[in-house]
Amino acid sequence: QVQLVESGGGLVQPGGSLRLSCAASGIILRIYNMAWYRQAPGKERELVAAITTGGTPNYADSVKGRFTISRDNAKSTVYLQMNTLKPEDAAVYYCNKQQWPYHAWGQGTRVTVSS
Repeated sequence: QVQLVESGGGLVQPGGSLRLSCAASGIILRIYNMAWYRQAPGKERELVAAITTGGTPNYADSVKGRFTISRDNAKSTVYLQMNTLKPEDAAVYYCNKQQWPYHAWGQGTRVTVSS
């Protein structure tokens, strides 16, 4: 059974940093391009960052230069380092495959950016 468990969210002031983790079980993580997504209240889920099986990252324009995605296949974990956070980054963050069909979505981890 596939399980994706996101963690690391919280409340941070504008300009602050957080590191999100996504622990995957029930899958061989190294064979998938993976991604982080986020969903803010009243908005659709959007792709924030993706990483190929070979480790090549891609980012949405809104986070380029501030977020860094990485993966540790040995630990079956995907990370998202978020720096210089802005109020518009506030959302629930999820990880999953970059392409459909997706695995079952985890519960996500909430990021709140507020002073």
